[in-house]
Order: sequence, then C-alpha cells, then structure tokens
Amino acid sequence: MSSVVNVNVQGYEQYGGPQQSYFDGGLAQYIGWRILGFLVTVCTLGFCYPWAFVMIYRWKVEHTVIDGRRQTFDGTSLQLFGNWIKWWLLCLVTLGIYSFWLFIKLEQWKVKHTHF
Repeated sequence: MSSVVNVNVQGYEQYGGPQQSYFDGGLAQYIGWRILGFLVTVCTLGFCYPWAFVMIYRWKVEHTVIDGRRQTFDGTSLQLFGNWIKWWLLCLVTLGIYSFWLFIKLEQWKVKHTHF
C-alpha cells in the first residue's frame, strides 16, 4: 500500500522538480536604459547618478525570475541619494578610508530592497 504526499517546497512545483530561473530582458532595452542613465548622469554632473543607478538596477531585477518567482525592487532614488551623501561625507571625514566599505554598503542596500 502506498500513499502520495504532495509537499510544496519553495522553489519546487507541487508535482515535479525545480522551477525555471531565467532573465527575460532584451539587449535593446538594456542598451537604451544604459544610454539614458549615462545621459542623465552626465547632464546633471553626477548629481542624479543614484537615480540612474536605481533605474537600471530596477530594470535588471524586474526581468529576473528565480525558481519561477519574479523579483521586485522597491528602493527609490531618493533613498539611495540620502545614503550616497552620507557615504561620501564619511569618505571625506575619514580621508577615504570609508571608501573600502562603499561597495558593501551599496550591495546591502540593493539586497534590502530586492524581494520576490
């Protein structure tokens, strides 16, 4: 005698194996977003770089599907701009020493605002 147990484990379909992970963004879209981000950054002398960064990162995240679940990004350019100013001021005060932590802080901010 056998019994069937249906368990829905995250990342697995109810009756089968793993679901698919993929990226569905296109090259033309990517080039367009990058050009727009570059132009915005150059025309504002770098002040709107956080806006361009968020715009491009949101496009990447929202075209990513992991285990059948589409990711979302809820960070805003205003949030990043506030952190950006704080991080650069810390770099100035510490004579550049804080710059070693900038990459980590940016990654932490991106992960904090990326969801399924």
